[in-house]
Amino acid sequence: MLNEKSKRNISILLGDPRKAIIKLSLPIIVGSMVQTLYNFVDGVWVAGVGSDSLGAVGLFMPFMLILSSLAMGIGVGGSSAISRAIGSGNRKRAGNVAEHTLIVGTLIGTAIAFAILPFLKGIFLAMGASERISELAYSYGTVIILGSPLMFISSLGNAILRGEGDTRRAMYIMLTSSLINMFLDPVFIFTLGMGVVGAAVATVISIAVSAAFITYWLTVKRDTYVQLRLKYFKRDFEILREIFSVGFPSALAQISMAFTMLVLNTIVIMVGGDYGISVFSGGWRIVMLAIVPLMGIAAAVTSVTGAAYGARNSYNLRISYLYGVKIGTLIGLVTGILIWIFAPQLAYLFTYTEQSSYLAGGIIEFLRYMVIYFPAVASGMLTSSMFRGIGRGLNSLLITIIRALVMQIIFAYFFGIFLGFGLAGVWMGIVIANLIASSFAILWGVHTVNSLARSWEIKS
Repeated sequence: MLNEKSKRNISILLGDPRKAIIKLSLPIIVGSMVQTLYNFVDGVWVAGVGSDSLGAVGLFMPFMLILSSLAMGIGVGGSSAISRAIGSGNRKRAGNVAEHTLIVGTLIGTAIAFAILPFLKGIFLAMGASERISELAYSYGTVIILGSPLMFISSLGNAILRGEGDTRRAMYIMLTSSLINMFLDPVFIFTLGMGVVGAAVATVISIAVSAAFITYWLTVKRDTYVQLRLKYFKRDFEILREIFSVGFPSALAQISMAFTMLVLNTIVIMVGGDYGISVFSGGWRIVMLAIVPLMGIAAAVTSVTGAAYGARNSYNLRISYLYGVKIGTLIGLVTGILIWIFAPQLAYLFTYTEQSSYLAGGIIEFLRYMVIYFPAVASGMLTSSMFRGIGRGLNSLLITIIRALVMQIIFAYFFGIFLGFGLAGVWMGIVIANLIASSFAILWGVHTVNSLARSWEIKS
């Protein structure tokens, strides 16, 4: 029997798509904002140690993105499949999908994480980073990778809750984890004198708390719509196919973004050296914090479009997608204006010490180039989310590859190095690439939604 909380979550998921997107996205935005904020605060505290430490954390960031991309990709595949099972009224299948998502995802993610570790420092040096920053980045990354199994449990568990519309508890987990991390950061970095390694230790401890909560809710308390009975788990290749048909392209899409960051880091180092990577590290953390509302709406769009697709409800599918794009673009526009106005104050958060004050001008310039990035990226991000919701992960992957892996790298190199515009050219290239790619994405998304609506009408 369903409890009242589960009934309410399912009712929201299958009800008015506009209300569903708002109700589902708000808890995700709050939780993700705080979770992203602790990565942001990591950078602020680390900047207090010196610009080399800030650059080191930025140097490892693409590899952190690879790990989180794997977790997010598999989690999105599971969440999408769970939403479709709920839309078709199959509760048992929803539980089976959740079990496969948690177990297989954690095993795959952990294996890949540990495979990366031996090559980290050599990659940093090959990118052109100095020995000092490479060593700091390796020390930071080692701690994060050792804690990666907990990261996968936490991330995949959150995806399961989102798939059944329970975004509130997912928010509580992220809030708790983030607050613990923000409290522990200065303790480990300064009080215990661990520097950049202390930031990594604080992060792993906070993730461990999150993993403990999610494990309790899903396997002990079991008051969710999705029921996990892990001791009876049996591998089902059909379920794995369903998860990975969306999850694998989604993971590849996220990894392509991580690889893009790796190449962009290399281009930035070629143009601006250690100074450039420190500017990019601080500025990009601000961008990632500012883009969280779009990520929350994107997660809600995936769940709502997935449920609409499972129920063959063309009205809910069309409205949830287009409403998400409209709200996302508006939020991106407001975000860009605020970033322009408060760029000096935001830059100060990473330049408040004598050792890092020389970065201020570069970070302000970066942020003001990124103003157009926020409304530009919304259409592409939300179209990708809709494709994941309806089970077309390859479409989502293609949009991300065109936007991130191909166009951002080409345009950043063209303006930054080929035309000789330096760091400003790199920032310009990132913005132009997103403008063009998102225009293509919205046209494709609208065409797909209309085609599905026509095909369902014919069959009915």
